[in-house]
Amino acid sequence: MITLADVIEGLTGIRPERLDEPISKTVIDSRQVEPGALFIALKGERSDGHDYVADALARGAVAAIVERPVKVSRLTMDLADSGRTLPVAWSLPLVIKTDNSLDALRRAAAFWRRQHDVRVVGITGSVGKTTTKELTAAVLSRRYKTLKSEASYNNEIGLPLTLMHLTDEHERVVLEMGMYDVGEIAGLARIAQPQVGVVTVVGPVHLERVRSIERIVQAKTELVAALPPAPDGVAILNYDDEWVRGMAQATQARVFYYGLSPEADLWAEDIESLGLDGIRFRLHCGDEEMFVRIPLLGRHSVHTALRAAAVGLIEGLTWQEVIEGLRGPSAQLRLVAVPGPDGATILDDTYNASPASTIAALNLLEELGRRKIAVLGDMLELGDYEQEGHEKVGMRVLEVADVLITVGALGRIIGETALRWGMPEEQVHIVDENAEAIALLEGMVTGDDVILVKGSRAVKMEEIVSALVRR
Repeated sequence: MITLADVIEGLTGIRPERLDEPISKTVIDSRQVEPGALFIALKGERSDGHDYVADALARGAVAAIVERPVKVSRLTMDLADSGRTLPVAWSLPLVIKTDNSLDALRRAAAFWRRQHDVRVVGITGSVGKTTTKELTAAVLSRRYKTLKSEASYNNEIGLPLTLMHLTDEHERVVLEMGMYDVGEIAGLARIAQPQVGVVTVVGPVHLERVRSIERIVQAKTELVAALPPAPDGVAILNYDDEWVRGMAQATQARVFYYGLSPEADLWAEDIESLGLDGIRFRLHCGDEEMFVRIPLLGRHSVHTALRAAAVGLIEGLTWQEVIEGLRGPSAQLRLVAVPGPDGATILDDTYNASPASTIAALNLLEELGRRKIAVLGDMLELGDYEQEGHEKVGMRVLEVADVLITVGALGRIIGETALRWGMPEEQVHIVDENAEAIALLEGMVTGDDVILVKGSRAVKMEEIVSALVRR
């Protein structure tokens, strides 16, 4: 377990003679503080962690890292002004002042990572990162003590927070790596030092910020470029995505391809959806072949299974261990089936949305019997692809759904496209707010319905699921 002495050494290069106080957890939210925690005061868009330092210390934090003075009656160890000189005396809890709290978190995490001889798996891509991370960790956990990113801790804050919880017991670490622009994944890789890199797919997500698909490719390539040379480094790449396949040219690591083509090192065929009972397929790797059935929903989930299986095989697991991990209780994370009103089924895929993931969810909806209701909201951060992306979803809805409800200004594009291409007006309902969608559903849902609910995280379509479940 990391100690205060480790943190200070990571920030200054000098190890204090005392302060071997263990840190129970590292948090940025004072409400999550427990006795022995380290609190990092970060200034956000809506709140400033410096306003909650006193609360964190009162809850039992052993120390707080700040970048500006705070009103607490505790000794402050000022690393911002004292350079490499540490104070002679101190008492706990301690306030540690630095030039930049976020930079201090990153430096401490990078230092702590370097103290551990552990294999790190980094996962990036436009979609599928979190599900791949969860399934990969489930597979590796069949043999190794595995640390994984919590929730979607995939950025410059979440990744170092995860590494701060690394202990000597851990043998593998699985980290999700997201990006807002070019250069960020390279920065995350410098902290995490991954030996294995997994890339899912490249798609028009975050175009509003990144501006072009080529820059997205450049950003995602930073992971494989940061891997050590073979044999220690391994890049696990999607053979079916030409952008990802081309990343092999940017790494000195061993390249291991997965996909649906026999050209890949690990590939699947004869994929069959079993509806809400999962999928089954035939798996090939070299001369080995086997039939696999797992609880992931939708044919598109075979790629998730292939990624996790590839990591397991690279890390020395047997086929039995890999398949047991794929079948584990954490296999299905994002798109889940929950009971709805009067025996209806709700496909809850409200975590986030892009055109590719929404079409994949619609493909699953198409495979299920009964009346199909699609409730779709805005897909955000698509940049110049915004109009086209929503139109493509609208055209696919036309082929799948019996009823379409769209929510929001961008969701309207989906509805209008479906109408324009021939979906009957009585089957399409275009609304502005979640509450309107809930009212419509409460008046129409029967026990024979299966209802897909999906939209970007910011539009909070989980409110619709919650309302239907309560009913």
